[in-house]
Amino acid sequence: MRPIYVRLTWRDDTGVYPVMMEFGVKSFKGFVSEAATAFSRAVQYTEEKLGTSEKTELDAHFESLAQRADKTKHWTERIVSRTDAILQPNPNAKVEDYLFEKLERKRDRQTNFEALGQDMIDAGSDFGPGTAYGSTLIKVGQAQKKLGKAEKEFVRIASTSFIQPLRKFLEGDMKTLQKERRILESKRLDLDACKNRLRKAKSMEAQANTKPDLIQREVQQAEQELRVAQAEYDRQAEITKLLLEGVSSAHANHLRCLNDFVEAQMSYFTQSQQYVADLQREMSSMSVALSSGGTTDSFQNIYPSFSANAGPVSPAPDDKRKQARVLYDYDAHDKSELSLLADEVIYVTSEPGQDPDWMIGERGKQKGKVPTAYLEMLN
Repeated sequence: MRPIYVRLTWRDDTGVYPVMMEFGVKSFKGFVSEAATAFSRAVQYTEEKLGTSEKTELDAHFESLAQRADKTKHWTERIVSRTDAILQPNPNAKVEDYLFEKLERKRDRQTNFEALGQDMIDAGSDFGPGTAYGSTLIKVGQAQKKLGKAEKEFVRIASTSFIQPLRKFLEGDMKTLQKERRILESKRLDLDACKNRLRKAKSMEAQANTKPDLIQREVQQAEQELRVAQAEYDRQAEITKLLLEGVSSAHANHLRCLNDFVEAQMSYFTQSQQYVADLQREMSSMSVALSSGGTTDSFQNIYPSFSANAGPVSPAPDDKRKQARVLYDYDAHDKSELSLLADEVIYVTSEPGQDPDWMIGERGKQKGKVPTAYLEMLN
């Protein structure tokens, strides 16, 4: 059987060009049939919008199921989006995580708490673990890293037990349901188009004065097409209804996922509260020890890493030095002065004839002038 050639034209900005397309008889007939069906659906849809054609309505129960499915799709998408924004608020990080997921590579991303904690630990080590400020920075940094690990675990559990099941539902069951609903709408348009053709054929039969046999055959053909369209529509409606009823089981599964999400939140916030409470108790104990003029021994009980040579010790009975707590940070302006860190305890002495606004401060082997306004005397 010889092929069929169709001459078409292609137009663009540079001109019009002839295009020759070759179709086998079978594929060409299929193409024509699909084009005719699409055109018929478009005509039926337009007539319904203009109010010139009737539309087959679904029963109330089916419409209720469809509305519930639409609500489920809408709110599941919103919940997934909002939860995802909480777990990973950085859009750039989301893109990176998506790419690594597609490449099937794992990436251990550092949380903001972990980054802050590491910076605090590095800063404390730089200032010196033997100073009050440096040792406290290390302690707070260690607590921040614990918070970061707890947050990372929460994100992992929430992603695997909550977001992933909901997203899988949207990309799997919900997409299938939407596809079947679109097919049902196409079958409904075909059915109503067949009803209109039969209605027109019967109207012509009633008004015809000539060729009754031809019109009768058209009526019979329209009735046959209507029976086929009705059967296909009923079958597709049953399939779609079963999928719509399955949304109830999806709700039950989402409820279990929601319970897992709340349990993960409870665990995360409980751990975080415990870490911060422990840190607050340690810092409160240190503040009491410093404000009460505590000795090196009491300070070392709170911060074992504090060096005995780096801080003050109880003065001898005949020692004229006094202890003072530093109120604010102070940077030395020259070699004769001593830099200070807030909340550290140092020794100070006053020399005869010295400016009353200044004292001589000592920290271990370091010694220099310090401003009196920056000090609070402890003894």
